[in-house]
Amino acid sequence: MQNNVICGEYLFLTEEEASKKAYIDMISRTARDIAESIGDEKAYIGLSPQELKKKIKVEQILPERGRGLSSVSSLLSEKILPYFLRTPSTDYMAHLHGPSLLETVAAELVLSTFNQSMDSWDQSPVATEIEVEVIGELCRLYGYGSTSDGVFTSGGSQSNLMGLMLARDWFCNERLHHDVKKLGQPANYGKLRIYTSAISHFSMEKGAHLLGLGYDAVVKVPVDRRQKMDMNAFRQLVEQDVAQGNIPFCAVATIGTTDYGSIDDVVEMYRICQEHGMWLHADAAYGSGVIMSLGYRNRIGPLHLCDSITVDFHKMFLMPISCGAFLLRDGKNFEALTLHADYLNREEDEEDGYTNLVGKSMQTTRRFDALKVWLSFQIRGQDGWSQIVSTCIQNATHLYNSLSRSPRFEAVTEPEISSVVFRVLPVEGRAASDEVVDQLNKRVRRALIHQEGVVIGQTVFEGKVFLKFTLLNPRITYEKLDAMLERIQGLADTM
Repeated sequence: MQNNVICGEYLFLTEEEASKKAYIDMISRTARDIAESIGDEKAYIGLSPQELKKKIKVEQILPERGRGLSSVSSLLSEKILPYFLRTPSTDYMAHLHGPSLLETVAAELVLSTFNQSMDSWDQSPVATEIEVEVIGELCRLYGYGSTSDGVFTSGGSQSNLMGLMLARDWFCNERLHHDVKKLGQPANYGKLRIYTSAISHFSMEKGAHLLGLGYDAVVKVPVDRRQKMDMNAFRQLVEQDVAQGNIPFCAVATIGTTDYGSIDDVVEMYRICQEHGMWLHADAAYGSGVIMSLGYRNRIGPLHLCDSITVDFHKMFLMPISCGAFLLRDGKNFEALTLHADYLNREEDEEDGYTNLVGKSMQTTRRFDALKVWLSFQIRGQDGWSQIVSTCIQNATHLYNSLSRSPRFEAVTEPEISSVVFRVLPVEGRAASDEVVDQLNKRVRRALIHQEGVVIGQTVFEGKVFLKFTLLNPRITYEKLDAMLERIQGLADTM
């Protein structure tokens, strides 16, 4: 075996000129094949699950002898690339899962090539320093002061879990005078309560389970007609729990609910939390991107009042999965995650100025996702980002207004960010029971996917089936949205 070569294929990018050429050839060929696989605006080719399983079938996933780059590149172009969901398509508007900005795709190439691990400085020197700089900028962006800190995460679920965990440790230390980190759960652990919107992300229940609190520790607060947490109900539920001997320790403000993009009242939640000595966490996985819009940023409220904030870059920030961040108003609360190991994050190194980020993270091995944010912020600037985010918000407003003017559609609530939930109604005179309308909307969505390559969302509101547009693509125009409503109405007319 030659150095750096197995079965005629180079292993890695090294200082060897031949390996550099092989790297450039492989990346260039793959990039060309990807670009050539996109021939129209469809979001999906339309195959059913059964048809797709047949198309992607190969004789062996692990052949006895390697096929080599040329053969496998052809296989990739035949079996995989045509069938990808195309998130950059303006025909894709189903979920909080958007297209990836070109520069962030380039950043993925850089971080994957050098494969840094963000746990210790000696595994990621420049990557560590860049993450520290980017976290500092994010803390300033959301209004935090000099004592704040943060860390990159895999996304909203992990950030929310960190928020609940640090809230628990802080509360048990400060209010119950019990060190969970050393001693485990206090005797009255089962009485701890978390308050969150009835339509908050399911990571709240998952987090409570992982913390040993269980689903029943999560108190789901009713929402008002705008799908925001009802503040009167919140206050009443907290006071009711106190009267029953339970222990309120944390509340979560949802800054952009998954379906509606509704934003809870941070100011009023902060007041109630202060009265009862509770931690306030902001799940801004969706709404964190609104801060980039100069015209709409005030909609998310003063997030600096929150003790912690979940930020997600693979949603409204249009970056490749995965990429999130967790921010703390008081960085000293990261102590709950700090544990030194002689083989990794030695105290003597940190005393000499080497930053080991594992002391702030639930993960050990972690990707250099901060590069995507650094590169995109540099390239787009505040003006470019404001235009991207503002366009998405304005598209949602236009869509809602179009729906409101038509007797054939019913919308749930006026959007605050970029999601619109609605349903199409049957032609006047047809039977229109809830069951009939539910089935109509389900069939319309399936027809869009499999007949026209258009992918939109589906959810449930008040027990009834609704459709959903999640508008994260700034390439979408008012004309496109109006045409989509005509297509939906046309399909409904034929069913």
